[in-house]
Amino acid sequence: MYLRLVFAALLVVAAPLSARDFSAGKLSIEQPTARPTRPGQPGGAAYVSIENRGSTPDQLVGASSPVAGKMEIHTMSMEDNVMRMREVDAIAIDAGAKIVMRPGAGYHLMLLNLKKPLKAGEQFPLTLRFAKAGAVAVTVEVSDQIGENRHHGHDSGTGHQHGGHDAGK
Repeated sequence: MYLRLVFAALLVVAAPLSARDFSAGKLSIEQPTARPTRPGQPGGAAYVSIENRGSTPDQLVGASSPVAGKMEIHTMSMEDNVMRMREVDAIAIDAGAKIVMRPGAGYHLMLLNLKKPLKAGEQFPLTLRFAKAGAVAVTVEVSDQIGENRHHGHDSGTGHQHGGHDAGK
């Protein structure tokens, strides 16, 4: 009886983890996540980890979601002690490489012209477009707990400058 309870508990814990991993050919997309937004906030950010387990490179060239009027791929970097965000055309994913998107550094997916606030605990569909692997549909979980940095500018209104980017318009 005890072993059945332990096994059932493990299934309950493991099911959400495996449900958040997706694949397309040799690409593995793990834990698509977005931060909650406030009412009236025009934009938000989504994060994924993409691992290329194949022998040929690929590129993430775009993304779309019905929750946003537009999506862009962005990178963040520190310039003159100011965090700057810029749109990029694509993210190269070399053979054997892993790209980890997280708040406060590196790449993220901008959700612009949000149609409604993103609420913790909700999920939404998102389609990633790759140069070789094509379109990959994933489900994004909205959560307060993303990565190590919990104070990213998209939900607090502070922390970075858009470097000429017109967020939400």
